[in-house]
Amino acid sequence: MRNVLVTGCSSGIGYCVAKGLRERGYKVFVTARKSADIQRLEAEGFKVIPLELADPKSVEACAHELMLRTNSQLYAIFHNGAYGQAGAVEDLSRETLEKQFASNVFGWHQLTNLLLPLMRHQGYGRIIYNSSLLGFVALPFRGAYNASKHAVEGLADTLRLELYDTAIKVCLIEPGPVESRFRANALKSLLDHVDIEKSVHRDKYKGAIKRLEKVGSAAPFTLPPEAVLAKVIHALESQHPRARYRVTFPSRLFYVCKRVLPTRLLDKVLLAVSRKENRGSEL
Repeated sequence: MRNVLVTGCSSGIGYCVAKGLRERGYKVFVTARKSADIQRLEAEGFKVIPLELADPKSVEACAHELMLRTNSQLYAIFHNGAYGQAGAVEDLSRETLEKQFASNVFGWHQLTNLLLPLMRHQGYGRIIYNSSLLGFVALPFRGAYNASKHAVEGLADTLRLELYDTAIKVCLIEPGPVESRFRANALKSLLDHVDIEKSVHRDKYKGAIKRLEKVGSAAPFTLPPEAVLAKVIHALESQHPRARYRVTFPSRLFYVCKRVLPTRLLDKVLLAVSRKENRGSEL
């Protein structure tokens, strides 16, 4: 039975991966922020550790609690806890951008650095980052999230090179559209941190809000979170895991577009996708 830490398990990908790995025989430790989610997960039999990734003290407490409960033996981390801050770049305050990076980048980085010595001591391990297709391309009105995922990819690529001569493997998952509460959370962050009425993009936000408010509809090519679980299992169990796992058709398509299209033409494609999204027919 191998110990695995999965962050951000209140719903969606994190919950699905934690449940799937537990059924597969892993000893899974999960994290959540809200007390209601913690209580619900505990009622389901999960080993829960409270974690607020934006709070350095909470990250440190989580790592120490995990060490105590695993006797400092940890096979893998699946970094998943994150949110998407919507909004045009010029509408994002420094504070808003810092908050996005605190949760999506800095918390992951701190947690990795606290737990990596355990893996070095035991001589093996897996560090898996849940990134996004927006980690290698950008879409308008997602600047904070785009930047945070690009940063995660840069850190993961660097760490993989620095651990090249060890048995600690670093992998990136690049999902694309997957069923989750991500859209509802993105709408809340938009309304909380962007003054839409004072923005020069006010009219464009109307389409974005309409898209984010949709309930029960999914973009074409959207897959259930079990598709991510399958990639995580391969990253955990393969003797030679891949550096990147692209999950959905859009993530594979945009990877090819990024490689073969000139930047100017790629920009036109991405702008067309954004306009189509905000008319209500999502990618």
